[in-house]
Amino acid sequence: MSSSMLFMDHGVGGSPEVLVQSKGPIPDVRPGEVLIKVAYAGVNRPDVSQRMGKYPPPVDASKIMGLEVSGEIAHLGEGVTGFSLGDKVCALCNGGGYAEFVSVPVGQVLPIPKGLSLLEAAALPENFFTVWTNVFQRGKLSAGESFMVHGGSSGIGLTAIQLAKNFGAKVFCTVGNEEKVQACQKAGAELAINYKTQNFVDEIARATNKAGVNLILDMVGGSYIQGNLQSLSLDGRLVQIAFLQPSKVEVDWLQIMTKRLTYTGSTLRPRTAQDKAQMAKELLEHVWPLLENKRVSPVIYKVFGLLEACEAHVLLESSQHIGKIMLKVDA
Repeated sequence: MSSSMLFMDHGVGGSPEVLVQSKGPIPDVRPGEVLIKVAYAGVNRPDVSQRMGKYPPPVDASKIMGLEVSGEIAHLGEGVTGFSLGDKVCALCNGGGYAEFVSVPVGQVLPIPKGLSLLEAAALPENFFTVWTNVFQRGKLSAGESFMVHGGSSGIGLTAIQLAKNFGAKVFCTVGNEEKVQACQKAGAELAINYKTQNFVDEIARATNKAGVNLILDMVGGSYIQGNLQSLSLDGRLVQIAFLQPSKVEVDWLQIMTKRLTYTGSTLRPRTAQDKAQMAKELLEHVWPLLENKRVSPVIYKVFGLLEACEAHVLLESSQHIGKIMLKVDA
């Protein structure tokens, strides 16, 4: 095996055009890590933020972008058990996915669900870890409750719709056009609201007989925050995972008291290896069987070559896609 690898470098940051191919050393494998020869990598919003210089990686993480991959185990670090050389896996990375090789803590590595391809498996980690920890661990969604996700046609949105539906919730979402409405309804949403022609607060009030929904997963922020508070039920929960609109807004917080609301949020990348390993364990137990039984499936919109990462970022920022955008790394 060569001592160097190809990766995509974003330099000091900027527009998608800053992404250029470069060569560097294959990452060292520390105790408790595995080295993965990457087949596919997912393209995600945090990658865009990092490329723009707005989301620096943790101090001990790779400076290369890429938070999820699939591929083959090429080396086992000291103390690693449960996997063998050559195993096909997918993994939640702390960075480094836009490259031919990446080292990952073994607790964040999962087997490929039976029946899924390497391409499909690479589309799982970032979305499924994010949805699991925010909707089920933090948001405590349970069977019989109602749930709304904004950005329903995104990778995270479609994952949240499918998982919430499979765990017995009534699901609502917001999207930007009729094609996305249909995609979300196919995924299991009872109501998909076109925010360009409908007011989601009015539509949720109508659909729930003014009771509101129990849980909202929001990645928009800005003007949506006030609407979210209005759309929650008594004892409702709002989980914030991103801000596509500004995070500084004027809000009337009275409903937090009058409806006994909980407003929380999280980011995934800075969580400890122990936290991520627990998420992986719960996904393997509760979600991998749903994937293997085809009750839940990743939705892949388009696959680019690794050297086409610029075009992949342009597409992601356009928000024209439905589901995941992927990079094929191993030619």
